[in-house]
Amino acid sequence: MVYKKVPGAVTIGILVITVISLLTGHTQFAGIMSAPPSITPTLMELDIAGAFDVGMISVIFAFLFVDLFDTTGSLVGIANKAGLIDKDGNIPNMDKALLADSTATVAGAMLGTSSTTSYIESASGVASGGRTGLMAVTVGVLFVLSIFFAPLAGMIPAYATAGAIFYVSVLMLFTLKEINWEDLTEAAPVAVVLLLTPLTYSIADGIALGFITFTAVKLMTGKFSEITIPVWVLTVILLTKLVVL
Repeated sequence: MVYKKVPGAVTIGILVITVISLLTGHTQFAGIMSAPPSITPTLMELDIAGAFDVGMISVIFAFLFVDLFDTTGSLVGIANKAGLIDKDGNIPNMDKALLADSTATVAGAMLGTSSTTSYIESASGVASGGRTGLMAVTVGVLFVLSIFFAPLAGMIPAYATAGAIFYVSVLMLFTLKEINWEDLTEAAPVAVVLLLTPLTYSIADGIALGFITFTAVKLMTGKFSEITIPVWVLTVILLTKLVVL
């Protein structure tokens, strides 16, 4: 359906699988609407003093790196797919995008949700033609409305979204054509990211190990000039996180 440019192809695929699941008895009808649960038990339930405990340092750093690299990796991949990266490889208004993400993370924590961050599934929206923040705002409004349709949304089985996730992975693989596969010092770190991201179940760990590999390979092949100061700093921090924390 995507190939045939059918509008809403991904959503249609999810709904078709859900209907089949209902008809075959693998999913039970649970209603259409319900009042959203109270957020009082988690709203502003923050332990500020506990965050300064020495034992929390490793936890804070872990969440920081997961959020930072999940967001950065998703942002670069989606921006590349959307054609928003300039000729120098920079993303316009990158600071604003990261500010929006970090603000959402803080707001989510205050509400008591799990870490709120960018998701690579946004690539499906880009593939459908989305290029501005209006797409994100529209999705956000629909998510708010979906709170009242939680029983209906809850009937969608996890495997119904498998096709959508596979489609997103195909979209992301297109960006690999930008890699200089003739240069082993460029290709090896990319291979590390591609292999270790699924094996570690973490985008953050995959990117971190790719960074470390990039620095190590460039160092051992004598290409010191290609290792910038930010890369050196990140490599040291990431090594510290993986080895010490």
